[in-house]
Amino acid sequence: MRHRVDAVLRAFVDGKYAAARRTGLPEDVPRALAGFLAAGGKRIRPRLCVLGWQAAGGEGERGLAQAVQVGAALELFHAFCLVHDDVMDDSDTRRGRPTVHRALAARFREGRSRELADAVGTSTAILAGDLALLWSDELLHDPDHGLRAAESARLRPLVSLMREEVMYGQCLDLLSTGRPTADATPALAVIRYKTAKYTCERPLQIGAALAGAAEPLMRQLSAFALPLGEAFQLRDDLLGAFGDPQETGKSALDDLRGGKHTVLVSIALAAATSAQGRRLRALYGDPRLDAAGAETVRALLRETCADQAVERLITDRFQQAVTALDVLAVPAAVRRQLRSLADKVVWRSS
Repeated sequence: MRHRVDAVLRAFVDGKYAAARRTGLPEDVPRALAGFLAAGGKRIRPRLCVLGWQAAGGEGERGLAQAVQVGAALELFHAFCLVHDDVMDDSDTRRGRPTVHRALAARFREGRSRELADAVGTSTAILAGDLALLWSDELLHDPDHGLRAAESARLRPLVSLMREEVMYGQCLDLLSTGRPTADATPALAVIRYKTAKYTCERPLQIGAALAGAAEPLMRQLSAFALPLGEAFQLRDDLLGAFGDPQETGKSALDDLRGGKHTVLVSIALAAATSAQGRRLRALYGDPRLDAAGAETVRALLRETCADQAVERLITDRFQQAVTALDVLAVPAAVRRQLRSLADKVVWRSS
């Protein structure tokens, strides 16, 4: 399934690249997006989309091709989110490679100062993200790419809701950045909207809607997907603090320098002594944090047992998802695939 999704993405973006060359428009944007998409990624959203379609009784090669097409559109929307997210976070690496704005800055450096090249690279990356958003809509709704008008209309409300939710989630994330507190409630809201709904719930429901799922199945899918998505993001927070950059493909310093209000840090602040709390607040979110300072932050997270508490939260939410999956009215083969995917996204090291 991953190969089929990748083939759709490659053909679509290659077509955009060829069109840009043919018309004399800048080729840098489609080239950058093609490189970004080829660099990897878990393809969780397309996989859940196809599994949602199968869960709702979808069958036949034409229907499967449509589910793959919709999944590819979701992955292109995900590219939009990540490109913009990396700009907002001023990140250097993603998937083991320079982020799109860093790669474009390097490309534009000849004949420009570093400051100007960085500015042009960042601005062009924003435009690349914008085009990924537009192209995801084209891939999703253009009848030339597989969906009939009635099928497209069924998906549109859910897709619009997913987009709105993830943008509000990103806004919540930005507004709480640099102001971590012992109250984990805001961090849990970010997890719900920025990750759980966007990564798991909506892709699964969008696939099911393509197959004409009724409301009871949609609710059952949510009962599985939301706790799974929360466990996924809690694992991501742990990897952001403690993960190996060789496996995660991201810097070991970005999350600690960024000062995001995560559940991990909230738990640490709630459990910290006065001295530990002062030290953690002084270091966490410092844009100049070095490797030694990062090790101190990690030591404080361990001393307050915040890492263990988050592991327990992950286990609890994973169990909620598995319990919901056990009673999900779907074919046995789909249930096995959903369980396998759940295991992979929660108990991962990257």
